Amino acid sequence: MNELLTYLLEASICLTASLVFYRVVLSELTFFSLNRGFLLSMLAISLMIPAISIDFALFQNNGVIQEVTLPLVWVGDQVANNQNAFDLNWLQLIGGIYLLGVLFTASRLILGFFQSFNLLGKSNLLFYQNQMIAVHPDFSPASFFQYILLPEFHMDDEDQQRIILHESVHVKKKHSWDLLFLQLAKTVFWFNPLIYIYENSIREVHEFQADQGVTQSYSQSDYSRLLLRLLTAGRGWQFMNNFNQFQTKKRIIMMNKTKSQSKEKSRFLWAVPVLGLLFFAFSCDLAQVDEELEGPVLNGEKEVAVGITDLKARITDVGKDGGEIFDIVETMPNPPGGMEGWNEYLANNLSYPDQARRMGVEGTVIVRFVVNKDGSVSNAEILRGIGAGADEEAMRVVQNSPDWTPGNQRGRAVNTRMRLPIRFMLGNGEVSREPSQVKLDSPEEIEIPISN
Repeated sequence: MNELLTYLLEASICLTASLVFYRVVLSELTFFSLNRGFLLSMLAISLMIPAISIDFALFQNNGVIQEVTLPLVWVGDQVANNQNAFDLNWLQLIGGIYLLGVLFTASRLILGFFQSFNLLGKSNLLFYQNQMIAVHPDFSPASFFQYILLPEFHMDDEDQQRIILHESVHVKKKHSWDLLFLQLAKTVFWFNPLIYIYENSIREVHEFQADQGVTQSYSQSDYSRLLLRLLTAGRGWQFMNNFNQFQTKKRIIMMNKTKSQSKEKSRFLWAVPVLGLLFFAFSCDLAQVDEELEGPVLNGEKEVAVGITDLKARITDVGKDGGEIFDIVETMPNPPGGMEGWNEYLANNLSYPDQARRMGVEGTVIVRFVVNKDGSVSNAEILRGIGAGADEEAMRVVQNSPDWTPGNQRGRAVNTRMRLPIRFMLGNGEVSREPSQVKLDSPEEIEIPISN
């Protein structure tokens, strides 16, 4: 749930940046097709950027052989765990409200579709000037996918000819598909008021395009007077372009505005640094748990990603059997019972040292060890310690680990080096003898009570 809320927040920030850029830089330009393309593209990009994750470490090849790092283990007091449970409950509540909103918005969208086609089925359909026209008294002049909707039809009415031409532009440019895409986006971002402003911006561009199509055949003054006469309210649907839906004054201003000069198209290039900044901020993963924790992370039962590291890479150290020790292998070692068994082992054996509690010592201990080709664990050493008994506790847990399934390289078992980070943290900085917790920093955090 936390990942979903993070995605929604980041996507909303991207959406905000796109909308602000359009309003400030592009909205007054008369390049309506480009404006439409920009708005639709940035909406799609805003949805995609937070879902993309690129780890720049995969593109580094500095000759350093990386070691596989197990998920980070947290050891802390029950006080901290209670706070985590409180936070989790709030996340679940917010997530539940969000999902209810999605369900409600999606239901309205589906219901609107059925109602739309139901009313279309009751209308009088006719084919006129290569256009499908649906006539029904409940309609106001509008377009709906391939249909032009009219409350009544008079072949010799010149004003209606202008309206049909206007709506035919909507049909030809497939504006209803834009609006359908927007309705789907609104289902995801129903809580964000900016998505409704974004929708209005796209609808405005649609109207500008359609008005431009009419004024190529009719005078701007006559068409402007028609707009003023037809300021009537009508029934509209979410995927419709209603003829009288938007500010008539703004449409008339844009019709009479001098066309933007071609050199002003360069403004669209200004979006490139904005896009780059958003991509860098939300798609590029530069953060690491610690400087010492470089390397692939073994998460649950998932396959380990090793990036561009050469699987032939090895170091010259030797294990207890005299064989070479690999840092990266094709099949990584697996603890007994998988990661679930590893969690259970830590829960039953890992404790917060009394000395560290009394002294208020907190920090991360990193243990490096070798899983030998026979599955036994050896060569345990502290890469970074915090003292006060925490280093010894970390070493003890690793050294007493039951045999693993060894790593495999080219069809044979090999010695493999691994690292385990253990973070000792006291809840709220208090010394406590309450039962502790261990938490694995895997895609879904797991909290397990451990012995003292």
